[in-house]
Amino acid sequence: MAKLLLITWYLHIKVARSARACNMTIIKNLSSVTNRIGNAALQADRCPTDIRLLAVSKTWPAEKLRDAANAGLTSFGENYLQEALLKIEQLQDLKLEWHFIGPIQSNKTKDIAQHFDWVQSVDRLKIAQRLSLQRPKNLPPLNVCVQINIDNEETKSGISESELFDLALNIATLKQLNLRGIMVIPSKTDNIEQQHIAFRKARKLYQNLADIHPSIDTLSMGMSSDMSAAIAEGSTMVRIGSALFGQRTTPISTGRVN
Repeated sequence: MAKLLLITWYLHIKVARSARACNMTIIKNLSSVTNRIGNAALQADRCPTDIRLLAVSKTWPAEKLRDAANAGLTSFGENYLQEALLKIEQLQDLKLEWHFIGPIQSNKTKDIAQHFDWVQSVDRLKIAQRLSLQRPKNLPPLNVCVQINIDNEETKSGISESELFDLALNIATLKQLNLRGIMVIPSKTDNIEQQHIAFRKARKLYQNLADIHPSIDTLSMGMSSDMSAAIAEGSTMVRIGSALFGQRTTPISTGRVN
């Protein structure tokens, strides 16, 4: 049964697409990542296909993303707006799903609302209101997650746990937004138990929020170094960068300030 589920998972993301169509390193890395996701899911008695893989592609050029798309990836997460807009334009011939996952300044909301499918880093009502107002009416509502500062770190974006339910309630009233869930970035640690504690706390908040809002279906947590613990605690979307693309480079020059 375990082998069957893993095979289904591989087929689901089409890892084995023609090697001549994409970079072999991407294929190898993607196979490794999906294997890790599949094994973590099976150990947690979960179905691997219930966990979405978001490729965190910030700082990587469009041709690298095209290789990843040829390997079967369709969802990409970006932190730097101007860099992302350049790549969205260069890859418009592909049917890709774009997630904005970085901090949001008020003067950036219009471009984000017009060009992205998801925003995972909403942490202020003002930002949510601007995104809804500026979302083109000919596009479906923008999928949003509330970012929670799960470990109360001063250097990280996100709201406190106590602010979550009021903010979610207000977001749910905005017509051009679709409240999908929460996103967390815990403190970086190699301590597996500490990873589980943070993710377990996030899962409880997610479950409580889902009891109130029927649209909630996304718990975005887990990155290259802690995806196994995140999956064990209920993550439905892992955000993977270095394990797919390698170590990061500097942001792409656009001639404009992000």
